[in-house]
Amino acid sequence: MITARDSSCLQVNLIQADNQIMQRRPDGRYPHPLAVFLPMFLCVVFTGFSFAADVFQSGTQRVHVLELYTSEGCSSCPPADHWLSGLKEDDRLWRELIPIAFHVDYWNDIGWRDRFSSHVFSERQRRYARDKGLATVYTPGFLLDGREWRSFFGLRKVTLDADAGAGNLMVRLDQQTVQASYQPEGREPARLVLNIAVLGFDLVTRVEAGENRGKQLKHDFTVLSYKTAPMSAAEDGYTGTMQLPPVTINAPQSGIAVWINNEDDLTPLQATGGWIKQ
Repeated sequence: MITARDSSCLQVNLIQADNQIMQRRPDGRYPHPLAVFLPMFLCVVFTGFSFAADVFQSGTQRVHVLELYTSEGCSSCPPADHWLSGLKEDDRLWRELIPIAFHVDYWNDIGWRDRFSSHVFSERQRRYARDKGLATVYTPGFLLDGREWRSFFGLRKVTLDADAGAGNLMVRLDQQTVQASYQPEGREPARLVLNIAVLGFDLVTRVEAGENRGKQLKHDFTVLSYKTAPMSAAEDGYTGTMQLPPVTINAPQSGIAVWINNEDDLTPLQATGGWIKQ
């Protein structure tokens, strides 16, 4: 189900009946600094999750975002999904690199409806194509920091700029509440958009029709719930407030990805994230 509250706030909620929940020891989190106080805060409610207090923060160096546009209805996508899953073991995960898998809906009419797909994700990819001058949209399609990344079809090596500065993005999780703030480095952007995605891991689908009929597909970094909202300027940076819809597709392991971009450009400027304790 896709729900838009208003023209400035985007909300996506994927619905699937599934009661299987497993636990896995989380890592990639920062201890909560008790001295932190945020005058404005971001509230996010996750149905089915119970958090202890954790803080995720990017630091001032840029955390890079690798977006994969994929589909269970595309016969070329399983190798890309499998490769993305391997990044769970990458030492740079969460600290320097955040992979995100958006499942598009434009292959749903060729025999199999992808339960993770959303028209919003398809439109996000199409906007990238328009803004970046790409010839077309396709799956599997990768974007690294908003630029088309075709190394998957070659060396499959993610090379990151270790010297890029981007300011500090902080997100605090306490029970079912999330607080976020951003302190830019250098010139402040005019208008910022905050993005939050709940990611599912160790997800399995038995495909019964379409190009992948008979295959058992495994997914990680899959966007289960996504929302954007404008940020407000504060004395020492930016803050924002929004409510995230409940996550109703249960995953054995979950994570959160938070990133910001300019209002007129989807390119992620800074990001942070980590495992969610269940």
